[in-house]
Amino acid sequence: MTAQLEEDNAKMRKRIKRMRRKILRERITKHSEGFLDGIIAMLRPGDLVVDCGANVGEVTRKLAASGADVVSFEPDPWAFSQLQAVAADLPNVTPINAAVGAEDSELMLFRADGFDDDPKAASVSSTIVPGKKNVDQAGTGTLVKVIDFPAWLEAQMAEGRNVAMIKIDIEGAELDLLEAMFARDLPARVGPMLVETHEKQFPAERHRFEALREKAASYPAGRVNLDWI
Repeated sequence: MTAQLEEDNAKMRKRIKRMRRKILRERITKHSEGFLDGIIAMLRPGDLVVDCGANVGEVTRKLAASGADVVSFEPDPWAFSQLQAVAADLPNVTPINAAVGAEDSELMLFRADGFDDDPKAASVSSTIVPGKKNVDQAGTGTLVKVIDFPAWLEAQMAEGRNVAMIKIDIEGAELDLLEAMFARDLPARVGPMLVETHEKQFPAERHRFEALREKAASYPAGRVNLDWI
């Protein structure tokens, strides 16, 4: 086999791998969207749904269309300004400029490289967790408020609210948060939880993510979905 043929074969194998990954992502995305639509169809006015990591409000708007009350948490100041614009004509949406975590605090929000060039694309990667692969930790970052989300949830339930669904996409911070929520057995007291996990961005925490999956599997099917994107 000539060197050129070997090179061409290697390029072809890489191209096939990329195509397979793209097809898999599209299938997962389609399934996740269908799962979300199914839950939204069951929401009713008076239900409380929570969008953690709302970003610019795309999921928030879908949730609001159900008539349920939506509380949307977003720590990134730029993304929050976009979320506020979305919520301006949605009276059942309450946007909150804060991150969610396992305890009250203030933490640095790290942003993706190139944020200034394309904030909409880059803002989805913003995180309060050090060590995420695709963010600029050499920069100054932005100090943001973090609320004790398990305590906040329990306060809502103590007031008689039906927490009908929780969506969590918080770029690695889901690890500490879910451990705290599982410790309080919160998934048994709320509706379905749709979570995007970020194992690939935090390879050193692989064993903790695996433990989360084992714990999630102990709840009824569909109660804790860790494969939502």
